Amino acid sequence: DLRKLLTSWFDIGFLDLERITWGSPAALLEKLMAYEAVHEIRSWDDLKNRLDSDRRCFAFFHPRMPDEPLIFVEVALVSGMADNVQVLLDEHAPEGDPGKADTAIFYSISNAQAGLAQVSFGDFLIKRVVDELRRELPKLKTFATLSPVPGFRAWLTATLAKDESVPVDLWDRGLDAALIEVAGSANGRDALRNLLARSDWHQDEAATAAIRPVVEPLAAHYLLEEKRGQRALDPVQNFHLSNGARLERINWLGDTSRNGLDGAAGLMVNYLYKLADIEQNHEAYRGRGKVTAAASVRRLLKG
Repeated sequence: DLRKLLTSWFDIGFLDLERITWGSPAALLEKLMAYEAVHEIRSWDDLKNRLDSDRRCFAFFHPRMPDEPLIFVEVALVSGMADNVQVLLDEHAPEGDPGKADTAIFYSISNAQAGLAQVSFGDFLIKRVVDELRRELPKLKTFATLSPVPGFRAWLTATLAKDESVPVDLWDRGLDAALIEVAGSANGRDALRNLLARSDWHQDEAATAAIRPVVEPLAAHYLLEEKRGQRALDPVQNFHLSNGARLERINWLGDTSRNGLDGAAGLMVNYLYKLADIEQNHEAYRGRGKVTAAASVRRLLKG
């Protein structure tokens, strides 16, 4: 069929991995701006910031399509695991020294060719880039993502719309009083729904204090327990777990852009690629549907 044909034409063995820099052709840089699918590139200054010396961008190209990236990944070279994408992409932040960085954060992976959406390049791209970065920057010890949770808000909205659908052990009803007080609603369920519907709730200290202890355990439940068959319900999580990553951390208000708030109530997630464990994690997930997760995430589920 067509998918098999395209997969053979675009076999990973035929593809070239290339680094994209500020010195790359302008036509290619324009395509990055157009194809970026996770965090919109708002201006040339924004793009330049993403291509600074403490950043990396790599793409796969086919020899017959040398001017067309098939998929590209954006990486930040930092100290410690990043937990907020606005901080990570701050154009006014001082430029870091890549030679001193201990962590590579993969914060955006974009498929550039819609017609090849069913051909899997992403897992190979991450592995190739990790190898490339380890050769270039031997001080790098941690490889992780700062990822969106695109299905969480829709799942939460649907869950809140169902009578008694939120398990009591995931939502401590003792927390309802704070939600009700801030929202002025009749019950905790309506209060949470109404607060999250406000466009500026993340800027209200009382609202965030009431929402956080409720939403974080629900997010842990969504990521650890909600499945489609044996696969994670969240598509980004399914991708990274399939690659052998570990669910490492849930980041509160990690993305306060409109897309971040609408898609995941502002949450972002770190998936850790611990090289020694990748194959074992991959086999556990693909074989048994096991979600390998850090203890801190599992503690959220238990409250």
